[in-house]
Amino acid sequence: MLPAPPQANTPLASRILAALPQTQCTRCGYPDCAAYADAIATGAADINQCPPGGAEGIERLAAITGAFPSALNPANGTEGPRSVAIIDEEWCIGCTLCLPACPTDAILGSNKMMHTVIEPYCTGCELCINVCPVDCISLENVTGEYTGWAAWPQSEADMARDRYEFHSLSRLITGTDSPEIPLNTVKKEAPAADKRAVIEDALARARAIRQALSAQPPSPKKR
Repeated sequence: MLPAPPQANTPLASRILAALPQTQCTRCGYPDCAAYADAIATGAADINQCPPGGAEGIERLAAITGAFPSALNPANGTEGPRSVAIIDEEWCIGCTLCLPACPTDAILGSNKMMHTVIEPYCTGCELCINVCPVDCISLENVTGEYTGWAAWPQSEADMARDRYEFHSLSRLITGTDSPEIPLNTVKKEAPAADKRAVIEDALARARAIRQALSAQPPSPKKR
């Protein structure tokens, strides 16, 4: 029997999970939307801890749970427009650390090869930014002044949930470590050493490229 991807544990938690935006950003304080839904259902978490859902998301959760719709907790962040990750391909060193960090497998790349973001699949979770050793990933606002659910239609939330469940299932099957939820804690020392070696080599190459570019004379301005 195949292992199961993250799912809500009760009928109430399932309804709550379906009302969440599925960005899997962890800003609620839980490792994914399913864990946050379970925490709300058991009374361990408030309904105002999801910045991507914003005010409308709180109203949705209040209607399901009967809880009072209080303002978004500032400790979890602020409601804002939807953003997508952009990789500066000139500075990407191909370290692959952002690949497992992405909850929807929206980053395409391989070891020592340039990476790129598949924008329709990016939820703007920002998890890739923290693991990039050369800071070559930034966020770009793609919804202007629209925020919360106004910037994130249900169809995209449903697709993000499907992709996250597939992402989680594939890592459960292969035993691949996830930066948010370590699924395999047996083989730690060798992979960590390998990653350090790859990063050190990549950083050395990146520094060499930067030095070479800085040594080049500025190009003449066109008249």
